[in-house]
Amino acid sequence: MIMRIFQVITRHGKEEEFSKFFHETAIPLMKGTKGIVQVLPGAPRADSPREFSFVMIWDSLESLKAFVGDDYKSPHIDPSEAELVEFRTIKHYDLVE
Repeated sequence: MIMRIFQVITRHGKEEEFSKFFHETAIPLMKGTKGIVQVLPGAPRADSPREFSFVMIWDSLESLKAFVGDDYKSPHIDPSEAELVEFRTIKHYDLVE
């Protein structure tokens, strides 16, 4: 299994707008995606009010590639959120059970 950690930092002043997208669009989308075993969304804390994250557990690299394409190492975002995000990162790990 593959653990995929996706993190974003919103643009200043876009925290509320991104939060709405995160809760109403991104979380339901990821929870309903074929190949995802578990989704752990992370909302900002007081000391990092612009940072959001997802930890996703995928059943296989093939499932992940079926969702994002062969360029799975790039942090893809929905076009509707592009203007809200200043910075994004993506990391992948083999899940240790």
